[in-house]
Amino acid sequence: MNKEELYILKRRMKALCNSMCFYLCRVFPVDKKLVSVCTFEGKGGFGCNPKYVVEKLHEMDESIKFVWFVNENVWEKEFPDYIQKVPNTLWSRAYWLSKSKVWIDNYRKPFGTVKRRNQYYVNTNHYTLGIKTVGLWRGKGFSKMAYLVSKNDSDMIDDLIIDSKFCELNSPKGLVYNGHCLKTGAPRCDVLYGDRTEKKREYRRRNNLPEDAKILLFAPTFREGAKDGKRFVYSELWSIDFKRLIDNLEKRFGGTWYICFRVHPQLAAGFDDYDNPDIRGRVLNESQADDMYEIMAAMAAYMTDYSSACFEAGFTKMPVFIYADDIQQYEKDRGALYWNMATEDKSDIRCNQDIFTGEEWLFPFPVATNNDELEENVLGFDSAVYEKRLESFHNDIGLVFDGKASNKIADRIIERLHES
Repeated sequence: MNKEELYILKRRMKALCNSMCFYLCRVFPVDKKLVSVCTFEGKGGFGCNPKYVVEKLHEMDESIKFVWFVNENVWEKEFPDYIQKVPNTLWSRAYWLSKSKVWIDNYRKPFGTVKRRNQYYVNTNHYTLGIKTVGLWRGKGFSKMAYLVSKNDSDMIDDLIIDSKFCELNSPKGLVYNGHCLKTGAPRCDVLYGDRTEKKREYRRRNNLPEDAKILLFAPTFREGAKDGKRFVYSELWSIDFKRLIDNLEKRFGGTWYICFRVHPQLAAGFDDYDNPDIRGRVLNESQADDMYEIMAAMAAYMTDYSSACFEAGFTKMPVFIYADDIQQYEKDRGALYWNMATEDKSDIRCNQDIFTGEEWLFPFPVATNNDELEENVLGFDSAVYEKRLESFHNDIGLVFDGKASNKIADRIIERLHES
């Protein structure tokens, strides 16, 4: 037995023991008014897709009770009064999940979790469209253990939230999921729909910025690795010249520009020490904020390397710029990308035909691999061409984005809560 096989055996045995806790907790009856919620394996606060679904459910029926699983190191995060925080520990999960009529999660349930018959599990996921591949599309980068965890969770899901044909074609291998999907759009994107003027005003007042200030949100992707079965998060130093970027934004779009940083929460504490004298006074740090989408709604532009949020920023038609200075290496490390970013001309990047056979989707955002290319993309940004390209892309993938995702999912949940 090799090292990986031994590790998997240990995880299987642990999962079996954990499942016994769930079976023991079946002595407690299911509460038909109870909803259990979790985000990012307990590391998230009141945010992402579950936040908007829960808010809508409470608005529609105040008798619904909510418990939200929270890890010890983020226990101090604030939640509305109508939500009960509970520890994200084995016995706590076994007790509350076994009692809940409805489960809402944006990630995967721990290996060994067991769902009862007639419980309803809606997985909102934490992305829809994307650049970086997930699941079986990663090839050897997707371990046997990751497959087992994904399969165990997917087999319990009753409804998966999606927003497009992209998701329909991707999910069977990407999420190891062949079950029922609700094509409602992502609830967290509801806040991006329509007029965002008041969101912009609120954000600028809260941060003591001029009302006409313009802000670019920089949110690099979450990068994760594994060694000996242990996961870790890592970050590389950015090669971006932020002073040059601000100067170019002001040349092209006018006004006074700021950069709002949003690094992954597990890197947020270290980022507090980030200091760039070239842009001092022009930096905002929202890495600790629970809800990125309330922030995004207040932005004038967005930039990332491979984060799926670029597509959601694009829903608003704000300028989106991709700065990816390691495309070839990142694609190699990831196994594959959903887009031919490493092999095709940056102005004509198409979707990966091994995944989306027969589709001719064009990547809608300008891509730069160095500061010279980024300057060219910013100064040469053509709003009319960009919006036309976005519109074609959204039509081709059959995007659902109407600001009503939360309502649709809440209606579905209430329907299940009222089942006998």
